[in-house]
Order: sequence, then C-alpha cells, then structure tokens
Amino acid sequence: MRASGMSFDGSGFWRAAEPKPAYEVVVVGGGGHGLSTAYYLARNYGITDVAVLEKGWLGGGNMARNTTIIRSNYLWDESAAIYEHSLKLWEDLERELEFDIQFSQRGVLNLAHDLGDVRSSLRRVNANRLNAVDGEWLSPAEVANFCPIINISPDVRYPVLGATLQRRGGVARHDKVAWAYARAADRLGVDIVEHCEVRGFDVRQGHMTSVETSRGSIRATKVALAAAGHTSVLASMLGLRLPLQSHPLQALVSVLLEPVLNCVVMSNAVHVYVSQADKGELVMGAGIDAYNSYAQRGSFHVIEHQLAAAIQLFPIFRNAKLLRTWGGIVDVSPDASPILGTTPIDGLFLNCGWGTGGFKATPGSGHVYAETIANGKPGPLAQPFALERFETGALIDEHGAAAVAH
Repeated sequence: MRASGMSFDGSGFWRAAEPKPAYEVVVVGGGGHGLSTAYYLARNYGITDVAVLEKGWLGGGNMARNTTIIRSNYLWDESAAIYEHSLKLWEDLERELEFDIQFSQRGVLNLAHDLGDVRSSLRRVNANRLNAVDGEWLSPAEVANFCPIINISPDVRYPVLGATLQRRGGVARHDKVAWAYARAADRLGVDIVEHCEVRGFDVRQGHMTSVETSRGSIRATKVALAAAGHTSVLASMLGLRLPLQSHPLQALVSVLLEPVLNCVVMSNAVHVYVSQADKGELVMGAGIDAYNSYAQRGSFHVIEHQLAAAIQLFPIFRNAKLLRTWGGIVDVSPDASPILGTTPIDGLFLNCGWGTGGFKATPGSGHVYAETIANGKPGPLAQPFALERFETGALIDEHGAAAVAH
C-alpha cells in the first residue's frame, strides 16, 4: 500500500485515499474520462502527483448509466479522427490495462428507413472510408443475413431500406472499464478520492490555485473538469457560462434471455439502439428528453415510443419482460460535439459536451485530454474542439450526422 493510504489490496477491496493538501493536477470526476485522463497523465507524461475527486463512488455517474456502445463512424473529419483514435485504443485496452473489460467487436448496424436516411448513410460511409475508418453499406437482404431477427418487411411503420455496418464497432462492460483505469492509475501513483464533493474554486490573478471540497481545501497547479452532465455547474462556480444543456438520456434492460442478438443495432429515425449483454439482458437506449434536467430518470412517453419501435424492428422481443429503466445526464453542446481544451482561467481545463458519445470516447478522450493538460495546450486531435469555436463559428455539427438524432 502506498503512503497516501489508498490502493486495491490483495483481496480486491478498495481502500479510500485521504486527499493530500496539494497536487500538481486535480481531476474532478471519477468516471471513465476522469480516470483515463489520470492514467494517461501518469503513463504518458510521468505526472503522478494527481488526485481524482469523485462526489459519489467510483464510476457511479454516467459511466454506470450508458448502453456500452463503441464505434467511430462519425461524419466530420474532426469527429472521425478522435473517435477512431479512441477505437484503436479500445482494441488494445485489455492487454494494456491487464483487465477483462468484456470488449466485443460484434459490429454496429445503423438502419436506414427512408430515402433521406439512405442518402445520409451512404454519405457517411464514403466519408468514413476517406478517413480510413471501416464502413460498408448493406442491402435489406444483407441486413437480415447479418442480423436475422430484424424485421425487413416493407409493410411496417419503419421499413428497413438498408444499413451501414462498422464491423470493428461493438460493446464493452462499462463498470469494468472504470475499474480497469482506476487500478492502472493507482499502480502508477495516482490518488483516487471518493465521496469528495467539489464546492468551489480559488482563482487568484487569473490563475487556478485550489479546489474547495467537502473534505477540505486542496491546492492545485492545474484543475481538469471531467464531470459528465455537471461540468456547467462546476464552471458556473468560476463565473464561466458554458454553451451546454443537460438532458436526461434514457435506457433500459430486459430480464435475462438466451442469446438472440449477435450485434449492435441502431435506428436514427426512431432513435432506438439495442445490444445484448453477456449475461443475457437486452440493453436498449432512447433519445434525450426534450427538457433540461439533472434527474437520473426520464419521461415515460420516451420509453413507450422506444419500445413500440423496437418491437416492430424485432418481433421476437414482443414477449420480453422489462427489468429496469434509468436515465443518465448528458451535456449537449450547440453542435453536438465535445468541448475539450483550455479556458480563460490559467490552469483550468475542460472536457465536456460529449452528449451520447461519451462512453465510446473514453480512452481517446482521456488520452488527448492528458496531452492537453501536460503541455498546457491542445494537440492536433483536441484542437478542433476548443471552446473558442463558438466565437469563431468553426463548429463541428454532428446533429443527426453521427447516426444519432441529437
């Protein structure tokens, strides 16, 4: 055990850290992005004087409330670059972190239901290929061959006219990803402090000096915000108004079933996406609720519409029993792309606004965020996502372009 008093002991139990009075870097948020950032700061840049502060428990926020989908088939060059960077890191993550995260490249289908869907999908496939991202177009018959339980009848409300397929896409087990990064960061000397709520910041002459928490004041040379759904709240403590809206994002799981679904299926038109976990439950996601909220639940009509659409696409699900529903809180920026980089306050960094793309970006986000923090400026992959783009108008508009409806 390290002198800080925090580690995974031999029995696998977590021993909580007591925060030290000062750190070189304080990362606010103990989810996937915060933990991966701390890990890459230590591994890539030798910065181990790092504390990760988590208001609740490790990986208990949005990291515990997502649908585990991983893909990189985004339309715009900037988005494709950072998500493909992340996917390549996913492909070697189990070996690197020495942890089974149940990473499964089972393929991601994005269904097209009308002529507009077909045209935008073909455009995205071609754009992906130009960016060396794998993608292909399937006819309805090829969709049925790849995923036999999809209803391709023309006599349904949302007929399947084809689909894009990214074979390298898939899923991973969300909580195991958080623990894998936590263990790896811990081994490198990072302190991870649970149940440590950030209540304020001290900025002097434009420079970040300390973080005020429920467990005392912690001095810090650099502070990196990575609290999904709540970054705008933290920024407001510093007088920064970020171009973000927070919405509930709903999902659900069924009872355990025998294996019936061999891939991930997404439908932009009806905004339902579904996969089957290793344990057997169907994991389904819906669109964001239209209203702003920090509630980890959502409106019933969203789930009702989602299930009606899913049953039409998958008649075999008609008799499946619902086990539970929940909602995460996602930050959505005006162009549905993340904000990643520096701020007007020296020593303060932002990682937010990922919308529904946060989980799939976990390794890549942490990797480029660590580079930004270590060097004091964003690298090539992060540069297009700077906060300043909302002043210059150089937006990366992934609204609907990234095979999601928001």
